[in-house]
This record gives sequence, structure tokens and C-alpha cells, in this order.
Amino acid sequence: MSSAEIKDRGSRDRTYSITELCREFEVTPRTLRFYEQKGLLHPARRGWTRLFSYRDRARLQLILRGKKVGFALEEIKEMLDLYNLKDGQLTQLRIASTKMRERLEALRKQRIELEEAIADLERTVVVVDGMLKEREAAASTPKAQAG
Repeated sequence: MSSAEIKDRGSRDRTYSITELCREFEVTPRTLRFYEQKGLLHPARRGWTRLFSYRDRARLQLILRGKKVGFALEEIKEMLDLYNLKDGQLTQLRIASTKMRERLEALRKQRIELEEAIADLERTVVVVDGMLKEREAAASTPKAQAG
């Protein structure tokens, strides 16, 4: 066995405390407990202590990536749970690919809508600022005195 294989096996056998994962991924303990409650993570228990495996750590990384791009937790769980099928991950990869392509298309559409909203708001700011300047100028000019 090569030293890289030994190191990889050693890291795969390693466990992580809730504090270590929270620090590494910048999440709260409450977040990890929530993901556990939703069936996304499956830490071992030693008394009251949760021990997260290499697999839990990898799953957490995928959960956070999925959330970042807008997947619902249910979708993330569905994709992660397909890993356990004994088909060489074909089903998982097919479904993940389909879902990712759909999400990518939705994000592209949102980007277009966001760019249109920004352009509209920029035009509106110009109009409002112009009106404001006119009103401020009118308010600062001395009124003609009646005499």
C-alpha cells in the first residue's frame, strides 16, 4: 500500500467533532443538528457527543454547495441518498446531472431578470434624482415679494 493510500485511509477513518466541522465550514452547531434531524447527516454517538465521519464531512460539504446554488434540502437529500444504490453511482450521477442542469437554467433566467431589474432601477434613480434636483433648486430660490 502506498503512503498516499495509507494517508487517505487514515483520513477516512478519522472522526470530527461538531466544533471542528462548525469551525471548518463556518456553520453553527444548530445547523449541524438540523441537518442530522433532516436525515442529511448521520453522526455516531458517544454518550452525548456526536462524532462525524469522513462521509458526514463530505456530505456536509455537498449540502452547503447545494444550498449555495439554491437547491432545497429535500433535493439535496434525494441526490445524496442515491449514493447508497449498488449501481456504481449511475442513478445518482444521472439525477444529479439533470437537477444541476435545471438549476443552472433557473439561475441563468434569474440573472437575466436581475439584470433587467437593475437597469430599470438605474433609470428610475436618474429620473428621481433629476426631480429632486429641480425641487431643491425651486425651494432655494427666493420668492418674489408682493408689493
